[in-house]
Amino acid sequence: MAAAGDEKLYLLVACALLLLAVGCQASPLQIGFYHDRCPQAEAVVKGVMMEAISQNPGNGAAMIRMLFHDCFVEGCDASVLLDPTPFSPTPEKLSAPNNPSLRGFELIDAIKDALEAACPGVVSCADIIAFSARDASCILSGGKVDFEVPSGRRDGTFSNASESVKFLVPPTSNLSDLVDSFVVKGLDAEDLVILSGAHTIGRSHCSAFVPDRLNVSSDIDGGLAAFLRGQCPADAAPGGNDPTVMQDVVTPNDLDKQYYNNVLSHTVLFTSDAAVLTSEETARMVLDNANIPGWWEDRFEKAMVKMAGIEVKTGDQGQIRKNCRAIN
Repeated sequence: MAAAGDEKLYLLVACALLLLAVGCQASPLQIGFYHDRCPQAEAVVKGVMMEAISQNPGNGAAMIRMLFHDCFVEGCDASVLLDPTPFSPTPEKLSAPNNPSLRGFELIDAIKDALEAACPGVVSCADIIAFSARDASCILSGGKVDFEVPSGRRDGTFSNASESVKFLVPPTSNLSDLVDSFVVKGLDAEDLVILSGAHTIGRSHCSAFVPDRLNVSSDIDGGLAAFLRGQCPADAAPGGNDPTVMQDVVTPNDLDKQYYNNVLSHTVLFTSDAAVLTSEETARMVLDNANIPGWWEDRFEKAMVKMAGIEVKTGDQGQIRKNCRAIN
């Protein structure tokens, strides 16, 4: 008969093997990562974000979008912030999905300057993006979306526009392509539907939807189409005559579940927005988000944390940039 100590050892070994078999690993990120080295870090970020959003709610929408565009390309490593150099003339920020529509670079600079003054060389630009998107979500939702985001990301040293084109599918995409783009990053169809809810805030260039929503037959509501034709030229094109319009005309500055009501009433801008009604599974998710109080907010919090953990660099990987626009 085995001794009690032997049984305990056997159980420990068995549990360890089971964890390895299912690939269970503790996250390299942690809540309160800067508690010792820069305890005021998250408060500094939130202070700058509150001021920026009070001046222009679009600043909050920009940060939420920036997290998505950063994390889906090279992981959440602030590679989207890098400026062109002679050695890297076409970084992500100059790619079609980001230029000229991605905003907020000056706001990131302001947050980084404040953090460098408080704790030089400690807080990564990648974590600044994650904190900013978290704070924007809380502020724009009036506190209904309120979550902690683990930190400890490090900044990448590579950025190339071709990678953005590869991983950021355009707003003309169908549901299958959208889901595939999420699955390759470890997310799923529900994450797609939930995170698309962020289209309840922010603005869009006309060129992102005029060609496939207004210039051809589509399911867009006739009244909205008429309004948009009054705002957008039929030949809207990036770099040309390309005004912007609100994505959600009902509650344009509130991060709420209105997006799902808009999807159901066919008053959304993009083909990719309308696409979430093209399968029974995702259409049911749209209905749940529209109709069940608190349902979307709870899932949005979880999906944001999940997205903010994509392919992160930690430990000895990457670096902590002194200037978010350039590698050290």
